[in-house]
Amino acid sequence: MTDNSTAGPAPALFTWEFATDPYPAYAWLRENAPVHRTALPSGVEAWLVTRYADARAALAEPRLSKNPAHHAESPHAKGKTGIPGERKAELMTHLLNIDPPDHTRLRRLVSKAFTPRTVALFAPRVQELTDQLIDAFVADGQADLIHDVAFPLPIYAICDLLGVPREDQDDFRDWAGMMIRHGGGPRGGVARSVKKMRNYLAELIHRKRENPGDDLISGLIRASDDGEHLTENEAAAMAFILLFAGFETTVNLIGNGMYALLRNPDQRERLEASLAAGESGLLATGVEELLRYDGPVELATWRFATEALTLGGQAVAEGDPVLVVLAAADRDPERFTEPDTLDLSRTDNQHLGYGHGIHYCLGAPLARLEAQTALATLLRRLPELRLAVEPGDLRWRGGLIMRGLRTLPVEFGTRAGDPPV
Repeated sequence: MTDNSTAGPAPALFTWEFATDPYPAYAWLRENAPVHRTALPSGVEAWLVTRYADARAALAEPRLSKNPAHHAESPHAKGKTGIPGERKAELMTHLLNIDPPDHTRLRRLVSKAFTPRTVALFAPRVQELTDQLIDAFVADGQADLIHDVAFPLPIYAICDLLGVPREDQDDFRDWAGMMIRHGGGPRGGVARSVKKMRNYLAELIHRKRENPGDDLISGLIRASDDGEHLTENEAAAMAFILLFAGFETTVNLIGNGMYALLRNPDQRERLEASLAAGESGLLATGVEELLRYDGPVELATWRFATEALTLGGQAVAEGDPVLVVLAAADRDPERFTEPDTLDLSRTDNQHLGYGHGIHYCLGAPLARLEAQTALATLLRRLPELRLAVEPGDLRWRGGLIMRGLRTLPVEFGTRAGDPPV
């Protein structure tokens, strides 16, 4: 571990000022305390891994379990190391909380729904949803891109994939809205929303078993009936985490990405020119760069040491929680040239925005499709797009794992065209 005796005190973490711009603090940690033990706002103590090489190794380390049962302080930290309410709602047996062989079995059941080829077939529906959302405000000359596009688009898309009927999708939007407010709503609101979602999913699974369709929940049921041994709790937990993990990351990817483009007009103009020329290459590399530069997932989800090990030269005890700081790793100058500069044409870009190893984000192809579609369509249809407030007036949502704006108010010209044919 680096000697930080002359580096001064460690920067304050997890304050509102930190949430606005955590990158200077992460630079300090990378340089002076790359594997750093700290007390989190919940009171749980955990190790933060901030250098790229260490982060990549930790993400693939089999001695770091995803199962909260390995937490040495589990009685004290019960319910503080996962999604609020998931334990009481019996939704713990999902991909973010389990290890092989169960993780391998459950991931195999849904992996076919998220291959690039399968997701490409969903592209027309994502474009249709995006245009419908923009149609609702395009004549106004102003919008909140979080509320009006970034939030509803992935909710409706994942609901379609799961097989949630259209008439029920606004309920999911309400529950999901409560879940991403991270303390901004009524006390206990997240847990109540999780419970409502759990009850709905149990009922939907029952209905799909009687009348299956061509959707992901029906596919899970068929796999169970064909001998994959998927319990009803596992099916509900799988549907829940696909919804939860599949929408907030994309909300933040679209929101953070558009904000970065608005703050870097030279890069935005490059992308607009590329889109106007009918090219797609810069859009594809650009979304990867936006994932690296200010990605939607700040810290990878919880891991727990199943035995004593060494990370980045630091001894980690059995049972200790470990949090890999993706945002810090993806700005590591040892891995990325000029890491604090947004370069949409960056090609050597093996970022960790979607993780690494067996827990690499299953929904990455869908999130990429949604982000590319949303950003390209917004830039094409909203001329003279600009922030409607000063950057300092924007607020970032609280929470440990995700990084995203509460709102993104914009203004634009009202000569916006019709959706592309």
